[in-house]
Amino acid sequence: MLASRLLGANAGSWLQCKAAATSGRRGLAPALKAAAVQEVGTVAGASTRPELPKNFELGAEERLYKWWESQGYFKPDPAATGEPFTIPMPPPNVTGKLHMGHAMFATLQDIMTRYARMNGRPALWLPGTDHAGIATQSVVEKMLHKEGASRLGLGREAFTERVWQWKEEYGGFITNQLRRLGASCDWSRERFTLDEGLSAAVAEAFVRLHEKGLIYRGQYMVNWSPGLRTAVSDLEVEYTEEQGTLYYFRYPVAGTDGSEFLPVATTRPETILGDTAVAVHPEDERYKHLIGRECEVPMSGGRRIPIIGDEYVDREFGTGALKITPGHDINDYEIGKRRGLPIINIMNKDATLNAAAGKYAGQERFKARKALWADMEAAGLVIKKEAHTSRIPRCQRSGGVVEPLVSEQWFVRMQPLAEPALAAVAKGDITIMPERFAKTYNNWLENIKDWCISRQLWWGHRIPVWYVFPSAEAAAASLEGRSEHYVVARSAEEAQRLAEAKHGAGVVLKQEEDVLDTWFSSGLWPFSTLGWPNTQAPDFQKFYPTQVLETGHDILFFWVARMIMMGIEFTGKAPFNTVYLHGLVRDEKGRKMSKSLGNVIDPLDTIGQYGTDALRFTLATGTAVGQDLNLSSERVTAARNFTNKLWNAGKFVLFNLAQVSEAEWESLRGVSLSSPADLQRLPLTERWIISLLHKTVDEVSERYDKYDYNTAGIAAYNFLWDEFADWAIEASKTRTYGGDAAAQAASRATLVYVFESVLRLLHPFMPFVTEELWQAIPHKGDALIVAPWPARSCPVDESALAHFEVLKGCVRSLRNARAEYNVEPGRKIGATLVVEDEATRKSIESELPVVCLLAKLDPVAVRLVGSAAEAGLDAAAAGSAVSLVVKDGVQVLLPLAGLFDVAKELARLGKQKAKLDKELGGISGKLNNPAFMSKASPEYVEEARAQEREVREKLTLVEQKIAQVTALQAAGSK
Repeated sequence: MLASRLLGANAGSWLQCKAAATSGRRGLAPALKAAAVQEVGTVAGASTRPELPKNFELGAEERLYKWWESQGYFKPDPAATGEPFTIPMPPPNVTGKLHMGHAMFATLQDIMTRYARMNGRPALWLPGTDHAGIATQSVVEKMLHKEGASRLGLGREAFTERVWQWKEEYGGFITNQLRRLGASCDWSRERFTLDEGLSAAVAEAFVRLHEKGLIYRGQYMVNWSPGLRTAVSDLEVEYTEEQGTLYYFRYPVAGTDGSEFLPVATTRPETILGDTAVAVHPEDERYKHLIGRECEVPMSGGRRIPIIGDEYVDREFGTGALKITPGHDINDYEIGKRRGLPIINIMNKDATLNAAAGKYAGQERFKARKALWADMEAAGLVIKKEAHTSRIPRCQRSGGVVEPLVSEQWFVRMQPLAEPALAAVAKGDITIMPERFAKTYNNWLENIKDWCISRQLWWGHRIPVWYVFPSAEAAAASLEGRSEHYVVARSAEEAQRLAEAKHGAGVVLKQEEDVLDTWFSSGLWPFSTLGWPNTQAPDFQKFYPTQVLETGHDILFFWVARMIMMGIEFTGKAPFNTVYLHGLVRDEKGRKMSKSLGNVIDPLDTIGQYGTDALRFTLATGTAVGQDLNLSSERVTAARNFTNKLWNAGKFVLFNLAQVSEAEWESLRGVSLSSPADLQRLPLTERWIISLLHKTVDEVSERYDKYDYNTAGIAAYNFLWDEFADWAIEASKTRTYGGDAAAQAASRATLVYVFESVLRLLHPFMPFVTEELWQAIPHKGDALIVAPWPARSCPVDESALAHFEVLKGCVRSLRNARAEYNVEPGRKIGATLVVEDEATRKSIESELPVVCLLAKLDPVAVRLVGSAAEAGLDAAAAGSAVSLVVKDGVQVLLPLAGLFDVAKELARLGKQKAKLDKELGGISGKLNNPAFMSKASPEYVEEARAQEREVREKLTLVEQKIAQVTALQAAGSK
């Protein structure tokens, strides 16, 4: 329904704020107040009435946002009495540029925050950015390269200073772009993962984990990026399906002088030089006689390795024999540990081969691959090569092929941290939405591996480890900058004290060169940003634990799970009680957006074309929690059209207030029609729309509470478009364009009450257009952003709902009949409404002017009766009227006389019949042709028969209409 509403028109804006709105509920200084008034525009409440331009102007979005922020509306209200609501923003990379993933999380989190704020809760949406170690260092290194300089040439201290300079100049781009989306986060509390407070929290966390024996230094298989010269996390590795080669070769069995060999296949021949075993399946009849013997590593000078039996081997892949390289393959590494195999590292950090590769030392890995294969071919060890598709690990940042490499790194023991995190979800302390991701979460934690937290970078949190040397000379002589003795401390001063206490005065310290994985600091985000480790900090006391963590499901492991583990470990509490995981935003064909496909949709371009509100509404209502969204221009256009519909509804409301007195205008500010007494004194139409509003408020509120934002938005959309705009506004014209003063006043009050309530319901989704409209209509309060949420459980007149549905049914039947009989749009016709239920009939009787207006009936020629007999159905049976059944006990009789020009209608129907006769003749001719039937497929024949049945049915209806109109013509000639 949403996507089909294409009303056109570009959007735009206007705002007038009354003097009270610019006074500032946060105690702003007079100069700031004046600036806010000047920025926003004319102050409402002055001598002139608010007016609205033709369309909502896009330029008003920035003006509105600045006004909100200047008034302090984004800060938690200290006077709010509800339960605090806190949501930590997933910190985007400081190098980031706004993309649709950012737009999705910013929209959903802003909806959550605005809803909590309007429900009287001190709402804190805590923003910040991540220092993004690899990405930021890469950006600055590229900048230096263009200047003819380098990181190594500058040295660590000078390079770090350049990165800070870059951050100060360019690091605010992403936060300014989030403002364009209407993000109402408290920017006064904005944090950066390398700011002083968070850096202190990182050091504290490292020290505590080390003291518990949960951090250690050791050798393990890591993802190594030769291009970046650092280990990278699993998240920073992307696997791509690429066409490569499967190399088949002979592994000579030792002691056979080359007469016996094992056929082996590999995609990385250069790693043969690091093999420490060849494995076959224990039950493989081809090879099990070789288990326990040895073979010679090709081109290694006769180095021998064992042939082992292992059930891990896939007998169907390649040759069924698997070379084991524990130093360069994660699966081989696990086999090697299990079987006690040695680990040989043949590769330097820059992806050249080292001395362990013999004569190939110094060669780049891919060049060494070609050279080794050529030598094996010359030695008669090559069997064949064939094309093969492999999953190639590439570094997300550099694009280079990642190498599995055994390296000495710092690690966190994860199992002791994982167990409480598993229990938190199992006990219900944390709810993961959608539920299916809880299984994914559990599976990862149940099979968790130790976490490599060190990175060979200069930008980031330098690991708080200091190595102890007996002298400066000894420290300078250390090639790696490390010694067997080290201390872990929160600062250099503390490290010196600890080292001297343990090793004596005069020792020299050298800090670890590596920095921590960015995910280590972001794992502390929900509590470090609130003042931890100072647990007495006011923000920590009031706003921790947070309520919701909203993010993409793709970082469930790498960030969400780690925050849960860290939160429980350091605070004793789960850091949030709900994890809301949104899906990916894909293109209209369901493909992931990428530059290579050319299908990336820029949020800022979309905002510029359609407006922020349209994009937000599309993202929030386009899919359910956890489901991917296929984004198309048609979807955003439909949302933009809804913005226009809302705007036009506001213009109608204001138009009908143009002539009211100042006293009545004031009386409409904060008008409430939410009591049973208020409701019962109103006419049917007003009772119906208010009752429907109250039901909608309850439904939408319940959806908000359950985080079902797509259904909440659609419910509000349907009410505004289908009920308020299409029915209530149109029906109100019978009061506002005429009628007595009491009816006009009731109609105006209802329009204001309902429309103002709808603006509140929609504000979290569409903050700009709703604020603009709210400021223009009579309202009570400073700003919609801090206005209270509509009251729930207000009275509903069920009889009014039922009676008005009957009225709508009558109108729809009449409209359909007018269309079916091609009644001229401007012609008013007569009709008889038969409503058997007395209460319903009386309700509709009071609203006959509404029926006449909406169905274009002639009031003089309209009757409302209680029975078929009273209506005179005999006339209808004679063909002089059409009987339209609305529901049991309700029908409409529409006299054919006067509906249309009989001659013209017969001519039109005759042409329609001739066309259908011709079409039927063509289809029947095929079906009656033996030659056609013998050649046509059964599917084609069945399709033709279905078409024949459909055309016959249409022809029958046309013939019935011709007979009816002919009878009417005959009756009129008598």
